[in-house]
Amino acid sequence: MKPATFKLDRHVFKLLKDGDFEQFSIRSMRLGYASLLDVQINDVELWRYIYDQVQRLKRVGWVKHDPIRRKRDQIFHVMEMPETITLLLVDHRFPNEQSDTPSVIPPKTQLHQRHNDCPTQRLESLAKEIRLDMLTALGEAERYKQLFTEMPALKVRVEDDYIDARDRSSKLLGHLRAIEKTLKLLVTV
Repeated sequence: MKPATFKLDRHVFKLLKDGDFEQFSIRSMRLGYASLLDVQINDVELWRYIYDQVQRLKRVGWVKHDPIRRKRDQIFHVMEMPETITLLLVDHRFPNEQSDTPSVIPPKTQLHQRHNDCPTQRLESLAKEIRLDMLTALGEAERYKQLFTEMPALKVRVEDDYIDARDRSSKLLGHLRAIEKTLKLLVTV
């Protein structure tokens, strides 16, 4: 089976390989990421972006939660890069970056702008990504349920993860439905 391509932000990858980030929180990763940038970024937007990156890393098994759950500053541990993925490093460009120099738009950004020019293509791409994430979360929830059905002793340990995966899949289903309805509206116009 061909390994799946996993797109990861170049700066996040650099931080993961940094010895100081063997264990990290979203806050520490955000601060580390911000220190690598040359421009000012909205803190909330950067937090959301880093949070999404960490959730994606968690889904593929590259990072895992600390056994001690916290309401704030949850600690994550960096694992080995999964062998089941092929890594593709990308540069993320924040929409409200404030730069002193006039920006030259690289070809990748031009492609992204073309996606923005054609909302149907952008929505189809987004729907594919959300569908994949949803199926991953559904599979994860299904496996947790099988585990604690087959081995009741594990129920206490994995029930929270099961509930998280189930909730995530439900939320992603809602996102997918919204995008599909929007696509139908665009096609009929």
